[in-house]
Amino acid sequence: MPTPPSGLGADLSNLLFFRLYQCTNQLHKTGTRALEENGVTTQQWAVLGALSRERAKDGMNVGDLAGFLMVSRQNLAGLLTRMEAQGIIERVIGTRDNRSRLVRLTPRGWVLWRDEMQANIARFYEAALEGFSNTDKIHALHYLEKLLANFRKLDDGDGPV
Repeated sequence: MPTPPSGLGADLSNLLFFRLYQCTNQLHKTGTRALEENGVTTQQWAVLGALSRERAKDGMNVGDLAGFLMVSRQNLAGLLTRMEAQGIIERVIGTRDNRSRLVRLTPRGWVLWRDEMQANIARFYEAALEGFSNTDKIHALHYLEKLLANFRKLDDGDGPV
């Protein structure tokens, strides 16, 4: 059995992951509050953002959407059902394969995303990233991409866990 890491490296790793955990929780709390007047949670925000991309304009199948958002299909299912009940997404039959079901924004979803949410999102980003230069943002993105790549390896079974 391997010996658990100790010392400064272990302490820094623990602190880093705890800060990521705290940031995630604060993102959900403050992000949802920022979009409260739009009736949107951070999870719904992520789905709307994913479906608003050019390559998803005709819709995405649930598996691809779950993969893009890095959530399980099961976690996404309830969220999509609630969003469909709100009238902001719809499930449609795929144009290339009539056996597939695609998720896409409804006209109401597009109005919500493009016309109603963007000012609140911009204000949230400005406040959340206060004091960050463009270089800071680039560096943060670089390190998050590296961490994400390592998580993907672990998820694929290529890591020690």
